[in-house]
Amino acid sequence: MKSILFSFISVVLLTLNCACQNKPDPNKQIDEGKVKGTTYHSNEIGWTIEIPKDWEIVTKDKAEASTEKGRKILEKANQGEVDMQNLKHLISFQKDRFNLFSSSSELFKEEYPGEYAQNYISVKEMLCNAFASQGIKTDTSSNVETIGGLSFNAFYITIYAPGEEKKVILNQIMYSRLINGYDFGANINYNNEKDKEAMLKAWKNSTFIKTLKSH
Repeated sequence: MKSILFSFISVVLLTLNCACQNKPDPNKQIDEGKVKGTTYHSNEIGWTIEIPKDWEIVTKDKAEASTEKGRKILEKANQGEVDMQNLKHLISFQKDRFNLFSSSSELFKEEYPGEYAQNYISVKEMLCNAFASQGIKTDTSSNVETIGGLSFNAFYITIYAPGEEKKVILNQIMYSRLINGYDFGANINYNNEKDKEAMLKAWKNSTFIKTLKSH
């Protein structure tokens, strides 16, 4: 279940320089799908989302750099290997380094009924271990939300400033589910309500092709 692990890794983007110089070709920043104007569509997932106006698409080199940095943190915190070689970076866009939407996918074949749900619980524990290993205090909760007619696991994280339990520096909402044989994840990082609402509006207005196999 690499999609939700990628959600933790997206926090690492906060440490990277997000200044945009020349606008890159958006279709060279993704591993799958196509960007046309402000619309992104994934053929494998059957998912379409509108990129908010004036938000910048995250470049592939930054996404890959954050993936590698985050992978090392996860491995150290959980004392085990985390293989992300088959993770696909889908569309990611940001307003600034604190307000970011990211998405990813990876093939996932259940070997037995309930394997995905079981892995989801284990991965949440890995994420909490990773935050704790960095000295980061968090509060977490879980729910199920309906997006585009599909039910998604939703994992909410509030991240506090070191040594200041009442000072929130970042919030995350992590969404994941199996779609068409893929572990699909979308993540929202935010530190203010205006940018949160812009990302949630784009995400909740997402559409999914209903004829695709979903679990």
